[in-house]
Amino acid sequence: MTNYAITTTVSGAFDQLVETVIQLLAEQGLGVLTQTDVQQILQKKLQIDCPPYLILGACHPPSAYAALQAEPETGLLLPCNLVIMQLDNQVQVSAIKPTAALVSDNPQVKQIAAKIEQKLQHVIDQLPQQL
Repeated sequence: MTNYAITTTVSGAFDQLVETVIQLLAEQGLGVLTQTDVQQILQKKLQIDCPPYLILGACHPPSAYAALQAEPETGLLLPCNLVIMQLDNQVQVSAIKPTAALVSDNPQVKQIAAKIEQKLQHVIDQLPQQL
């Protein structure tokens, strides 16, 4: 466990869990901008076989806009990443803690990060109940 992630480990099918995470994000007003299939990339580029590992880049557009208005360089910290990885018979889902990743001293940006962190925490907290 790290101090920069919100994490849970659950039982269930990897692909179904990905769909559930995306649905829960949407319920919190977050959309998925990017999906990086690390398993596929490692196989293609390095011929390395590894378990399923997906990085989702999630964004809450109103909060992103407000943060960019308050401090344009905040775009360097967007979007918020979530990692979904297969661990033997379970799947681990982790989300970045925006408050831990934030390097800004801007109080407005800090408030936005805290708001998004609550949304991500809600998604992670809901996962065991959804499966």
